[in-house]
Amino acid sequence: MTKGINDLQPARLEQALSARGLTKGQLASLVGVAASTVTKWCKGDQSPESETFDRLASVLNLQPEWLTRPMLQPVTPPLYRSNASALKSARAKLEAHTEWAQETALLLSDYVDYPKLNLPERNFTDPEQISNEDIESAAEECRRMWQLGKGPVQNLALAAESAGIIVVRQETEVSVIEGLSAWSVPLHRPVVLLSADKANAFRSRFDLAHEIGHLILHKHIPRTDERDRYNQMEKQAHRFAGALLLPAETFAIEVRIPPNLDNLLILKQRWGASVAAMMMRLHALGLLSDDEKLALFKRRSARWGSKAEPGDDKWEPEVPRLLRRTVELLVSEGILAAEGMPRYLGLSPRDIEKLCHLRENYFATPAEVVELATLRGARGSDQAMRVSSNNQAEVVAFSRFKK
Repeated sequence: MTKGINDLQPARLEQALSARGLTKGQLASLVGVAASTVTKWCKGDQSPESETFDRLASVLNLQPEWLTRPMLQPVTPPLYRSNASALKSARAKLEAHTEWAQETALLLSDYVDYPKLNLPERNFTDPEQISNEDIESAAEECRRMWQLGKGPVQNLALAAESAGIIVVRQETEVSVIEGLSAWSVPLHRPVVLLSADKANAFRSRFDLAHEIGHLILHKHIPRTDERDRYNQMEKQAHRFAGALLLPAETFAIEVRIPPNLDNLLILKQRWGASVAAMMMRLHALGLLSDDEKLALFKRRSARWGSKAEPGDDKWEPEVPRLLRRTVELLVSEGILAAEGMPRYLGLSPRDIEKLCHLRENYFATPAEVVELATLRGARGSDQAMRVSSNNQAEVVAFSRFKK
C-alpha cells in the first residue's frame, strides 16, 4: 500500500459516492486522478496523498475526518415503493442518506435521550401470515399506544417522533420513490426517510403511515425482490396506512353512502387524507364494491386528473422536528457550538440543515431558540417538553430529553 492517508475508510467513500450520486469515473475527474485510482481507494488497495485527500473531501463536500471514521452498522435493508431494477443507483442514494440520518441521530444522542420507542410488536415472518384483521388490529393498537383517540390525527409526524421514530423529510431528487423505512441497530429504533419533492401534505402523511405499517407488520420478514411477495407487502402497508388515518369505527359513519366526490372532498380537509385514499379505505371496509370503486375513480380522473386534487394546497406538509429541536437545544445551551457542529457530525452544513430540517445558513447565523427539552444533566427535573401548537392537542408530546 502506498503512503498517504491510511485511515481512509473505503466503505465511507462508497457511501459518499452513493449519497452524491457520483460514479467512480466522475469522482476521479473532479479530484484530478485516474478512475483506476478511485477504484483502488474504494477497495482499500491504495491511499490518497494528503493533498489529494483534502481535495477528495472538498469535492464530496464532507469533513475530512468523516472519511476516516469507522463505519456504523448499516440500517436494515429498506422496502422501496418501486421495485424496478433501473432504480438501483437511486436506492443506493436514499439508503446512504438514511444512514447519514442514523449517524447524525446517534452522535446527537451522546447528549440527549430520545423518546422511548413505543410501537406495537408483531412477529410475522411471512406476509402470508398477515390477515386483514391483523392489519386493522395493529393500526388500532398503534392509535391506542399513541393516545390518538378515534378522530383525525392532527400531526402524524409529531406522533411518530413522540413514539421514538427518527423521521427525516427532505428533497431527494428521486421522485419515483416517495419514502423508505429501516431499523437502526445502533439507535435501537427505526428511521423513516420521506421525499419532500412533491410537497403534498396529504400524500406525505399517507407515505409516513405506510412506512409505519412496514415497521410494525414486516419487521421480521426478510426483504425480497420477488414481485408478487413484494406487492403483497406493499398492499398490506397501504391497508395499514388507511386504517391508521381513517379508523373504521369513526370514519365510516361520516361518509354518505353511496359516497360521492363532493362529500369526500369535504372530509379530506377534516381527516387529512386524499379523496383517493378515502375511496380505497371505503373499498377495504366493504362500503364500495369493485365496480363502484372503479366508477368513482373514473369520475375523479375526469374531474381533476389523476395526479392532483382540489384542496391539496390547504395543508402544509408536516415537518419533522425531533432532530431540529435537538440541534437547537444543544446550541442554545452552549453544549455544542453551531460553528463546530458540522465538524462534529462530519457532514456539510447544508447536509445537516436538510437532514434536521433547519433553516438555511443556520450554522452561520444560529437563531435564538426557546428551550423545549431538558438536558441529560437535569435528570431529576420534572419539567416536560410541551408542543407549542394549538392544533396538536390529540398528539402525545415528545418525551423530555435529559442530559
